[in-house]
Amino acid sequence: MRDLNYPEEGGTRRTPLPSGYHHLHEELPLGHGRTVLAAAGEAITTFRMHRAAGAGIRADAPRAAPGVNVEVALGFGPLRLRAPCIVVWTVHDENRIGFGYGARKGHPECGEEAFVAELRADGSVWFTVTAFSRPARALTRLAGPLVPVFQRQYARHLGRTLRRLANRP
Repeated sequence: MRDLNYPEEGGTRRTPLPSGYHHLHEELPLGHGRTVLAAAGEAITTFRMHRAAGAGIRADAPRAAPGVNVEVALGFGPLRLRAPCIVVWTVHDENRIGFGYGARKGHPECGEEAFVAELRADGSVWFTVTAFSRPARALTRLAGPLVPVFQRQYARHLGRTLRRLANRP
């Protein structure tokens, strides 16, 4: 057991996503070509995308790999929210680079989130965030319908940040 707070490990790798959770699927264009894919993949798998988007990241390793513990922190001061996760899968093939991590005990949500850059047949590169989650603490239960709105906005923020990182000269 990897201390996950949900049973569907790897659920963001396949469809349909597990039932009983809020589902998130956001796709954002990054640019074109293998150079953009490589730059985006590097930024995703080294947690640079998260850091550049303003998240605090502590990880056991410099790169995402199955079993790497990651703590994501958002907010400031007493409002800083810490979210312990563990990388549950990675992909690094000719056309897709990314990873999925799962919520560990102590995370404000139960579930999993994946971040993948993909080179499509037309040469375009897209960033996809896929997640399934539900509240795991009183704070997120109280926030109710605001949590999915925040998650969607954060996914879009990550996409804009990654587009900027992947297209730097």
